Amino acid sequence: MGDAAMEEEQRQLDQKEHIFRSNYSSMPVPADVTLPEFVLSGAEQYADKVALVEAATGKSLTYGQVARETRRFAGALRSLGLRKGHVVVVALPNLALYPVVALGVMAAGGVFSGVNPLATPAEMRKQVEDSEAKLLVANDSTYEKVKDLGLPTITLGEERLPGAILWEDLLEASDRAGVCQSDLCALPYSSGTTGTSKGVMLTHRNLIANLCCSLFSVPAEMVGQATVLGLMPFFHIYGITGICCAALRNRGTIVVLQRFELRSFLCALIDYEVTFAPIVPPIMLAMVNSSVAGEFDLSRLKLRSVMSAAAPLAPELRAAFEEKFPGVEIQEAYGLTEHSCITLTHGDQRKGQRVAKKSSVGFILPNIEVKFIDPDSTQSLPKNSPGELCVRSQCVMQGYYKNKEETQRTVDGGGWLHTGDVGYIDDDGDIFIVDRIKELIKYKGFQVAPAELEAILLAHPSVDDAAVFGLPEEEAGEIPTAAIVKKADKAESEEEIMMYVAGKVASYKRVRAVHFVDTIPRSPSGKIMRRVLKKRFAETDK
Repeated sequence: MGDAAMEEEQRQLDQKEHIFRSNYSSMPVPADVTLPEFVLSGAEQYADKVALVEAATGKSLTYGQVARETRRFAGALRSLGLRKGHVVVVALPNLALYPVVALGVMAAGGVFSGVNPLATPAEMRKQVEDSEAKLLVANDSTYEKVKDLGLPTITLGEERLPGAILWEDLLEASDRAGVCQSDLCALPYSSGTTGTSKGVMLTHRNLIANLCCSLFSVPAEMVGQATVLGLMPFFHIYGITGICCAALRNRGTIVVLQRFELRSFLCALIDYEVTFAPIVPPIMLAMVNSSVAGEFDLSRLKLRSVMSAAAPLAPELRAAFEEKFPGVEIQEAYGLTEHSCITLTHGDQRKGQRVAKKSSVGFILPNIEVKFIDPDSTQSLPKNSPGELCVRSQCVMQGYYKNKEETQRTVDGGGWLHTGDVGYIDDDGDIFIVDRIKELIKYKGFQVAPAELEAILLAHPSVDDAAVFGLPEEEAGEIPTAAIVKKADKAESEEEIMMYVAGKVASYKRVRAVHFVDTIPRSPSGKIMRRVLKKRFAETDK
C-alpha cells in the first residue's frame, strides 16, 4: 500500500473514531539525545550571547556559561553519589542559575522536581518524602525550610550555611554516561484531575517531543532574536519547559523576575526591551487597570506579544488589553503538567499557519491526537459536541509516581490522557474549553486542591464538616471558598477559620472566604456536590 493510500485509510479511520490532528508538521523528534543536549545543542555558536539575566540584580549568564555550568553541575552531582533515577528537589525562586540546576540534574541522570519556594516547611517535607528525594538544592531564602529534612543540601549564594554544600565549592567530574531518552528527567507535582498533589513522571523524550511540537511556529529568522520574560515560576511546567527550555533552544535571552510587582515588571519590560512575555490573566488585568502603568512611557515598550496560559482569559479582559496595548499580540496556549502544551492560537502566518479564533485556546499542535468523549459513556464525539478532552502523543506522562490507581484513572489502556476539562472542536479545527470536570481551583494560575484544604479544616476542633470550592473573582480568576458546618456551641469567626488555614499552607492556597452552613450537600455516594455550593454562593455574593 502506498503512502497516499495509507494516509487516506488513516484519515477515514480518524473520522470514524472522531480523532483530530493538526494540519501542520513539527520538527522530527531526534533520537538518542537527552533534554539538556537537545536544548543546548549548538550553544557554542552563541557562546558570548546573554542567555539569562536577572532584572533585579543584573546578574547574567551567557550561553557558553550555561552550557559549561550545566556540565560542571552534572559532574558534581555524580561526585556526590547521584545516580540515574535519583530525585533532586529544587527549592529555589526564579534565578538565572535555575535552568542550569534543572538541566544539570537531568544531564547527570537525575530527576528534577521543583517545589514552590513559598511552600511551608511541612509542604516541602511532603514532596521530599513522597518523591523519595536524595538531594536538595536551596538558597538563603529557602534553606531554613529544608535544613532539617535530613538530606544533603546544595545552596546557591555567597553565604556559607551550616550543614550545607556551597555551590561554588563543588568540583568538576566526568561527563554524563548512560542517560537515555526513556529515563525520567522531571517530577513536577500536580493535583491532576482529582485529589492532592502527585508527582508527574516525565521522560527526556516527553519534553523533547513537546518542544518539537510547540516550537513549530517559530520562524528560523527569529532564532537568537527574542527577549523573553522569565516571570512564571520555574518550578512549574509552564516556566521550566515553556519558557526556559523553549527560549534557550531558540537562543533567546530570558529576563528573570522572582515575583510580580507592577513597577518592577514594567521596568523590566522597558529596560531589557522584552519582546515576548508569557504571563497569566491576573497580570494582564493589572497592566490594564492599575494607575501605576501611567507612570511609565509605554511607547518605549518593545513588546510584540504576550502568551496567556494557566487560567482562562476573559473576553472583556482581552478587549481591554488590546485597547491599551494595540501593538501587542495576544497568544493563548492550553496544556497541563501531565502533557505540557496541547494547543496554541498562533502559528507562523508566513508559512500559511493561521491564527485561531480569539475565544478559543487554539488549534492542536503537530504530532498530537485529540478526541472528546462523553464522560458517562466514554464514546467519542463529533465536532461541535462538548465532551471531556483526551490527548494522546509522545508527550503523555509515564504516570503518577507511586500511584498506580490514579495513573490508571488518568491514562487509559489506549494511551489517552483524560484531562478532566470539557471542550469541543469546531469545523475550523479550533478548540474551546467550556467547563472542568476536575474540581481544582485555579487561583492566579496556581492549582489549589479542595481535598487538601478540607483535610486541614476537618482537623480544626470546631469544624464538624467542610467543603472547599472555587468562586469566580476578577483579579484571581477563582478564590478558594469554604462552606463549614460548625460543631455545636463553637464560636469561631470566619476570619479565625481563614487564619487557621493560612498558618498551614502556602499563601496561594489560603481560604479567601468562609460561609457557615447547616449541612454540606452530598450525592448518594457521599461525594460533595461542589456545583451546588458554587451556584448558591455565587448568587449570594452578587
